[in-house]
Amino acid sequence: MQERGRTTTTEGHIPARAPVAAARRAGLLVTLVLGGLTALPPLSMDMYLPALPQVTDVLRAPAATVQLTLTACLAGMALGQLVVGPMSDKWGRRRPLLVGMIVYVAATAVCAFAPGIELLVAFRLLQGLAGAAGIVIARAVVRDLYDGVEMARFFSTLMLISGVAPIIAPLIGGQILRITDWRGVFHALTAVGVLLTLVVWRFLHETLPPERRHEGGVGEALRTMRGLLADRVFTGYMLAGGLAFAALFAYISASPFVVQEIYGASPQTFSLLFGLNSIGLVAVGQINGKLLVGRVSLDKALGFGLTVITLAATALLLMTAGVFGEVGLVGIAAGLFVLMSAMGLAMPNTNALALMRTPHAAGSASALLGTSSFLIGAIASPLVGIAGEATAVPMAVVQLACAVAALACFLLLCRPWRAEAEPES
Repeated sequence: MQERGRTTTTEGHIPARAPVAAARRAGLLVTLVLGGLTALPPLSMDMYLPALPQVTDVLRAPAATVQLTLTACLAGMALGQLVVGPMSDKWGRRRPLLVGMIVYVAATAVCAFAPGIELLVAFRLLQGLAGAAGIVIARAVVRDLYDGVEMARFFSTLMLISGVAPIIAPLIGGQILRITDWRGVFHALTAVGVLLTLVVWRFLHETLPPERRHEGGVGEALRTMRGLLADRVFTGYMLAGGLAFAALFAYISASPFVVQEIYGASPQTFSLLFGLNSIGLVAVGQINGKLLVGRVSLDKALGFGLTVITLAATALLLMTAGVFGEVGLVGIAAGLFVLMSAMGLAMPNTNALALMRTPHAAGSASALLGTSSFLIGAIASPLVGIAGEATAVPMAVVQLACAVAALACFLLLCRPWRAEAEPES
């Protein structure tokens, strides 16, 4: 039986295994390693953002095509999780993670030498496929080690560690562009990948004991995922989190052009604004973990966060459409700051609430959570540039549509006003 905040199984309590107990005792070290793994996606995306206009000029490709380099990486991370998640349930967390990291390093190095936009898109896809290992396995390791409110607090702490990446990544990318071109960004990402691979190999121990692994093949993995999707509440949290992430990714993919091309800011100014928004996300995430978790139900915190995201997206649409006249960069930046900050309530709580229901298949559940987020984000990304580079209205429209849909999924599928949260049979 399963309840929010606490998980038991029909077989009884699962005793603490030696590897799990040792990993939990490691505490700060495990947090830093998992934080590094979850920081890999924002590093891969955000260090590259200030260079998007330069890639457009150097490779002589339209903005919509260059944005496909983001979409390809995101789609790769989505699809890769569907493979790596079940693999980690069968073979443990460590081996699939190390293989994925090695391939990530190789693909990133090739991106640095891509002569044309087609090859760059292709290897960004491979980069995403391999980088998926870090995303999905980090969440699965958290589920191996923690449960209930403790897990929600850990996700918020993890957001503090991984949240440093989107703060510093555009700043680093902007500074790299001062001394070299966009290819230097991929050289730096290659070095980061090598370092993270060595850290994982040295410090991250196995957290899934052999007796808790699944022995089945593809068929069992598909049956497990089908069972997870049949749980209405799990699916509600999965879709709400994925749609909220899509609103976030609409900002990530559109903001370099909105801030630099429409409002005339420099790459360095864009990096500073992006970092400020990331600080807001991290700060609210810490308020969630340190002050709200244990005092306010996770559902209430999640509902409030989704509501604020919806209101901020509405304000952005009104401003970009000219309803309030010429608001300038300050008004747009304020709206984006509120929207980004509210993600600090939405993202950790959707993950925690969904994973509380899946102690038997943390890898597969993590894969579904990540895949839905990245696939929905990949669909949203090209839409923000559909009207060209001269207007920010498409970005706001996509954000508002995703926010409203996320709130609807939360209310209609999760039904948070109900006291019980039993998986449906």
